[in-house]
Amino acid sequence: MSGNVETWFSDRSFEQCRAQFDRDGYLIFENVLTANELDAINAALAPYLQQDLKGRNEFEGHESNRVYAMLAKSPLFGDLVTHPLALKFVEADLGEDCLLSACLAIKLHPGETAQPWHYDDSHYRWPRPRPSLGVSCFWAIDELTDENGATEILPGSHLWGDDQVEGSVAAEDFNKEQRRMGDPGARADAKKALMPAGSLMLAKGTLWHRGGANRSDKARLIITPQYCPAWTRQLENMALAVSAEKAKLLPERAQELIGYSICAPFMGYVDGRHPKRRLEN
Repeated sequence: MSGNVETWFSDRSFEQCRAQFDRDGYLIFENVLTANELDAINAALAPYLQQDLKGRNEFEGHESNRVYAMLAKSPLFGDLVTHPLALKFVEADLGEDCLLSACLAIKLHPGETAQPWHYDDSHYRWPRPRPSLGVSCFWAIDELTDENGATEILPGSHLWGDDQVEGSVAAEDFNKEQRRMGDPGARADAKKALMPAGSLMLAKGTLWHRGGANRSDKARLIITPQYCPAWTRQLENMALAVSAEKAKLLPERAQELIGYSICAPFMGYVDGRHPKRRLEN
């Protein structure tokens, strides 16, 4: 998963693409992954998706499968989280010493309802409006359509203040017994991120979005790596999710992203030494 990132910019410069990212809060690049790359991703995920473990609450999705700790599942996902096109924007926003905050696969089955609205860096609990403290990638492993639950976004919402969006995530959405009635988050200004398989959407951590309802007769699959600044805490505890033995199999840049790196001058050290030393044993 490599290549010259400029080939995906069409007739635009990186600066123009980034200006659009700053204005709208999201960017979409179509057909980034090849058919062979998609086949390899599907094969690596198959053993875990075949377990058919459904979401535990309304937020995860009662008719959805989620696969966590993905870099412990296959080194292939180390290649995905270090894709040069994604990292070009991630590092520009968060710094070259950024970290991988989370990486999960989400498969929406027919009958899944719309997810509550949320933004991915809300756990930092800093008042809005504010600069984003994250960048989320949405890799379309299947085509995302109007019917199968394409991610819905509110363009420009990364710049909004602290007012809550109607139908946004609430504490009860993490209750195993809670079920929402209807679609309290339906909005006329929502935009569906329709993408061919292999496409990439980048979103600011402050952008309001949600998984759509799957009204089709087929499941749809995305993978969403999420990144954070080096000085913030990751959503998933990567040191426990990915053992040192598994980390040794990852590309060096992926090792850095999961925490085998330093935020200057020395945040992240282990026993007074660079954490990469732990991979040399």
